[in-house]
Amino acid sequence: MKYTQLGRSGLRISRLALGTMSYGDPSKAFPAWAMPEDDAQPFFRQAVELGINFWDTANVYSAGSSEEIVGRAIREYSRREDIVLATKVHFRMHDGPGGQGQSRKAIMENIDASLKRLGTDYVDLYQIHRFDPTTPMEETMEALHDVVKAGKARYLGASAMWVWQFAELQHTADLNGWTRFVSMQDQYSLLYREEEREMFGLLAHQGVGSIPYSPLAKGRVTHPWGTTTARNSNDPVADATFLDTDKPIVDAVQTIAEARGVPMAQIALAWVLRNPIVSAPIVGATKVTHLDDAVAALDIDLTDDEVTALEEHYRPRNPAGF
Repeated sequence: MKYTQLGRSGLRISRLALGTMSYGDPSKAFPAWAMPEDDAQPFFRQAVELGINFWDTANVYSAGSSEEIVGRAIREYSRREDIVLATKVHFRMHDGPGGQGQSRKAIMENIDASLKRLGTDYVDLYQIHRFDPTTPMEETMEALHDVVKAGKARYLGASAMWVWQFAELQHTADLNGWTRFVSMQDQYSLLYREEEREMFGLLAHQGVGSIPYSPLAKGRVTHPWGTTTARNSNDPVADATFLDTDKPIVDAVQTIAEARGVPMAQIALAWVLRNPIVSAPIVGATKVTHLDDAVAALDIDLTDDEVTALEEHYRPRNPAGF
């Protein structure tokens, strides 16, 4: 495994993050494809064996059961201090006034609930899962700062928002001497490159690390074009994000992978990893080969001609996921 700093922070992480949205109680509403705990446990063990020490979850994943599974996996397969643990706050957990968003009440209530489910005293990275337009930025940033000062989180991160929103949140923290964000969890893949417009420039300027989700375009770049899977046959969000004009990109991934004799996933992830703004892509694993392919991608150096073939057919689209 290779390791790096998260942006310009002092937090050292593996170059790959284990995404845990797929692990949870399948009877919960989100996500519908969640994998029960007994089936999920081998992936945590495999992550530890491969040196993937950065694990990402969220309170909303399977209504909290993902956090519970992650917490038990840490106690089973590792030491708490050896794992860089990240979780998130924003989406609805209950109907009460602190059940969603980023008000002081919601942040204080949900960090305690997350810690209880995770079975730990602190998380290494506490992230706002989206931008909350209903709460003053000063209230959100001061509450997050207080979470850090209380020792319940070591660092702060954000996810999926407009560039001006992220810039204003950082500026609010700077004006008041509060804790800044060290990471941005944004969507980025060969089939979704809209963060290159403005966000990546801001992250580079501020020394913020990108930890992109869906680096394999929700599996769209891991199979030949037209392949039907359980995930892509029931994913309206992906259907609204990716385009029919993406076919030449997927075809290029397939051609390069076949020429090199490696799975398509390794080529697509190697392209994401080569971007200097990317600290660690978040990889969701539901098959043993998924993490093996992700680790193998770390050693693939794409040629200039291969990069051109992968990039030349991209067509801009409306930003999504906010």
